[in-house]
Amino acid sequence: MGSKHTKRSIGLGTIVAVTLLGATLGSFTAGWLADRIGRPRTMAVAGAVFLVAAIGCGLAQGLWDLAIWRLLTGYGVGFATVIGPLYISEIAPANVRGRLASLQQMAIVLGIFAALLSDSSIALALEGADARAFLGLPAWRWMFIVSIVPALVYLVIALTVPESPRFLVARGRAAEARDVLQRLQDITAEEAATLTDRMTATLRTDRSARFQDLLDRRRVLLPVVWAGIGLAALQALVGVDVIFYYSTSLWQSVGFGESAAFTLSVLSSFVNVAATVVAILLIDRVGRRPLLLAGSTGMFLSLVTVAVGFSTATAAADGEPALSGIWGPVTLVGANLFVVAFAVSWGPAVWVLLGEMFPNRIRGLALSACAAANWLAGVLLNFTFPSLRDLSLAGSYGVYAFMALLSWLLVFFFVDETKGRSLEDVQEDTTPVTSPLK
Repeated sequence: MGSKHTKRSIGLGTIVAVTLLGATLGSFTAGWLADRIGRPRTMAVAGAVFLVAAIGCGLAQGLWDLAIWRLLTGYGVGFATVIGPLYISEIAPANVRGRLASLQQMAIVLGIFAALLSDSSIALALEGADARAFLGLPAWRWMFIVSIVPALVYLVIALTVPESPRFLVARGRAAEARDVLQRLQDITAEEAATLTDRMTATLRTDRSARFQDLLDRRRVLLPVVWAGIGLAALQALVGVDVIFYYSTSLWQSVGFGESAAFTLSVLSSFVNVAATVVAILLIDRVGRRPLLLAGSTGMFLSLVTVAVGFSTATAAADGEPALSGIWGPVTLVGANLFVVAFAVSWGPAVWVLLGEMFPNRIRGLALSACAAANWLAGVLLNFTFPSLRDLSLAGSYGVYAFMALLSWLLVFFFVDETKGRSLEDVQEDTTPVTSPLK
């Protein structure tokens, strides 16, 4: 955005943070809306928000104008964060549900990669983000405007996919649910009828779920909801967003120039994509828990390596940390191994589990609470990293290593395996969800 919008150091932080805030607000309301108007219609709302926000960002006239449109963008992202795992978990057969649900994470990492590639291509083609392009608009505006294309694709797809069978059953439309199950899962009418009967038994109620239904008799969140919130929050608090938001700066601290650092950030994003492919191949074979435990171990060890590496850093002429000797490449390897460990495990597996672990009736609301926790943790991470970095870059990665250790403990003691089990089977092992407050 160049000289007009980002000279003040607070500008970039505001734009990033306001997007995360919008995502928090969007995720908190998405489950409620999905339980009332349906899953595809909620996707369509998100698509429309993306479309309007892309145009608004591209035509923004000032920092705070841009911040408002980025807030709206974040709101749509929050919707998509919830509705993706919710919808996929409810339509997918149990034996391939993990792989299909992991496609959401694949879409995210491909989106990151495509955005980096698109932005770098525009900047390189026009020789700078402030260079004038088509219609006299600077290149940075076109970086936003081109996102109209994926927004339109998302909106069109949302308007064509079938409704979730479990939503249909909850609305008393069991016959439609059977038809959808037969088409999507390629099963017989008898098998579809059996599935809808089980859904009916778990969804029998005279009203929609409310947030009070996430509480037990002591007005405390149900244990399964606490576990989900812990998974969602720790997914962010291990520091993965720092790697992507500040990746170019991190590469520069090791000695690469700005152009080379940006290119290497794109390559790191490609590594993220490749590792996610591995996760998709493994998640329905080895299970969710083993992947998460192995990922936590890998993240902990790699973050400790990065922390130790930066503890040897010296200050460069511009005040930025600089690594020399063997610790330069060692720290870079550690950072990229962290990306691999996260992408192969906590990246996709958390959202797979969050789509599976909650009882049918509260799944939408519980997912909203977890997604909101994830985005709030992202806001906390984004606001605290610059200060932690100034205080001690090594110490900041030490904090994230501790979070990785906590993630291992959470999974080991509080998370059950869901591989190969129907959502109704999983529900039988969770705390009853009949609210004492209704």
